[in-house]
Amino acid sequence: MSTDYPATFNLQPSANTEKRFAIIVAGGSGSRMQSAVPKQFLLLHGLPVLMHTMQAFHNSHPKPQIILALPQSYHEYWIQLCANHKFALPYQLVSGGHTRFHSVKNALELVPNDALVAVHDAVRPLISPTIIEDAYLQANEHGAVVIAVKSRDSIRQSRNGETKSLLRDEIYLVQTPQTFKASLLKEAYQHPYQDSFTDDASVAEQAGHAIHIVEGSYQNFKITFPEDIVIAELLMK
Repeated sequence: MSTDYPATFNLQPSANTEKRFAIIVAGGSGSRMQSAVPKQFLLLHGLPVLMHTMQAFHNSHPKPQIILALPQSYHEYWIQLCANHKFALPYQLVSGGHTRFHSVKNALELVPNDALVAVHDAVRPLISPTIIEDAYLQANEHGAVVIAVKSRDSIRQSRNGETKSLLRDEIYLVQTPQTFKASLLKEAYQHPYQDSFTDDASVAEQAGHAIHIVEGSYQNFKITFPEDIVIAELLMK
C-alpha cells in the first residue's frame, strides 16, 4: 500500500525523468545514536537528515521520482515533520518491511519495469548530484552498479581463529545509491529472502547479475553515531 504526499503534486513520469526512480530506505533506529527517535529524523542544519537526503535526489539533474520506504509506525510522525518544516517535495510513501530486503521489495511495486531505479540509505545526506547522475548513466549501460570507495586502511580477515592480510587496493567499501535497470532488480527480488542479503547488490548478485563499481566519495558516509552529525554539519558548511 502506498500514499502520495503531498497530494497536489503530479507524480507521473515526465520527459526529463526518463522513468528514473529513487527508493529512499528509512528503516534505521536510534539505538547507536543514543537517541529517542530514529537517526533519519535527527536535525542536521535545522532539517531532519531524511529531508536533506530527499532534497539531494530531487535537486539532482536526473530528478528521479522519489519513493520513501518508512516503517508504518512512523508515517504519522513523518507527515507531521513535513508540515512543521513546510517540506513539500513530491514523493510516494510505502510501508517498510521487517528487513531492508522487504522494504525495497515493497517499494519496487511502484517502479515500472522499463525504468532505472536507485536505492539509497536515508542517512547518507551528503550524496553529491554528480554521483547520482553518474550512477544512473552507468546503470543504463551495465544494468547493476554500486557506489564504492577504496579502503584507506590496511585490511585483515579473521577466519577460524586465524587472521591474514588482504590487498587494500582490491577492497572496496560499498555505499549507496545502488542503481539498476528496474526489470533486473525486480526479477532478483522475486527470490526468497536470505540472511546474506545485506544490500541490493547482494540480491542482484545472487540472481546471477554482475555488479559494476562506480567511484563514490568518502563524504558520502552513513550517519550512525552521534559524532557523525557534527562531522556532517561541518562538511555542509
